[in-house]
Amino acid sequence: MVVAQDAPASSSTVGDTSSPAIRQRLEQQGARIEAMRAQIDTLQHQLAQQEADYKALRHAVGMDELDQTRGGNIAAAGGTATALPMPSAEASPDQQAAQQAPTTPSEPVGQAPPQNSHPPEVAPIFQQPGVLTPKGKFVIEPAYQFGYSTADRVALVGYTIIPAILIGLIDVREVRDTTQTAILTGRYGITNRLELEVRIPYVDTHDDTVSRAVLTGSAEDNVFSSSGKGLGDIEATARYQINNGGADSAYYIGWFRFKSRTGTDPFQVVTDCVTRCVENLTGTGLPVQQPTGTGFYTLQPGVTWLLPSDPVVFFGNLSYLYNVERHNVYEHILLAGTQYLGNVKMGNEADISIGMGMALNDKASLSIGYDQTFIGTTYESGQKLPGSTKVWLGSLLIGGSWRFNEKRTLNFTLGVGVTRDTPDATVTIRVPMMY
Repeated sequence: MVVAQDAPASSSTVGDTSSPAIRQRLEQQGARIEAMRAQIDTLQHQLAQQEADYKALRHAVGMDELDQTRGGNIAAAGGTATALPMPSAEASPDQQAAQQAPTTPSEPVGQAPPQNSHPPEVAPIFQQPGVLTPKGKFVIEPAYQFGYSTADRVALVGYTIIPAILIGLIDVREVRDTTQTAILTGRYGITNRLELEVRIPYVDTHDDTVSRAVLTGSAEDNVFSSSGKGLGDIEATARYQINNGGADSAYYIGWFRFKSRTGTDPFQVVTDCVTRCVENLTGTGLPVQQPTGTGFYTLQPGVTWLLPSDPVVFFGNLSYLYNVERHNVYEHILLAGTQYLGNVKMGNEADISIGMGMALNDKASLSIGYDQTFIGTTYESGQKLPGSTKVWLGSLLIGGSWRFNEKRTLNFTLGVGVTRDTPDATVTIRVPMMY
């Protein structure tokens, strides 16, 4: 009985003494768990901070920052651009994941980047553009070009008996030529890397020749004027982007141009001369009507390159133009019908140009460049044409661009001739419109 009565009392005593110890241990474990949770939150915050800094650095050296420097146009940034904002260092991991999570088609956010990267846009100063038309888009570009050139010529036809004494004819001429061209260009993007272009010009040209033939009894200057207007030579060009460039990595665009001879060529107009002005001194040797085309089919392959190097873009062109030889050519002579010339091979051309462009703000950009062209000699019936020489043409080009919106842009180019045979001044205004 004593043992039976003492057992419950002993159990109760043990239970009373052990409950505070268990609660104390639970509280200690809970405190340690809370401390560990606080450490985990701190580590997560530090990890988010480092991840945000890492992405910010990648963002700063990537194409996004380069495109933002040029105006922040996502449409022109290419495949490496993003429509999402830069992650903030104070953002939580959940907020950063929400910012970076891809959106579903039912919940579009921003503009998705195109599949292929495109070169950055710069103010165009050369005929060949650097940015291709996006797939399925159509660009109409009306343009106006004004050109003015002057040339002086002194021709001595005769022979000398002693130095400074000439027996024969001295012909002094000053030629002023003004050309106005209205151009309608259409470009269509077949893919993001391939586009086709058609260019239709309408030419209005006027030529004034002021001359005085010494030893022919002339006491005053004579002015011979001629003009011509009409459809010029229609051109077709295909361009293909060869590679995907990027920051400090060049883009290369190959192209091939074909020029027809739809305009009035120099062999169709009438020349004021009876016997080609070689032996006859009464004719001027000048065309009565100015041609609107070159008179030759041409094939021109080339490559355009663009190198982004923050904050500017370097660009250039390299091309070779081949003039197809014409057979059985006739010349129209004033009051004398036609005269057979035979086969005529116009000199080919090699062209190289280089420039640099920079964005001034999100709408305006400025470009400057230099274009150098080499023209070979002309042959007639296999023989070098008398008076034909190799010619170097050099032009300094300055251009500006103003972007009204993503689909409308105004481009202005001024060309100044730096060699004698180059037109003195050329002004071109273009307004590309995308549809």
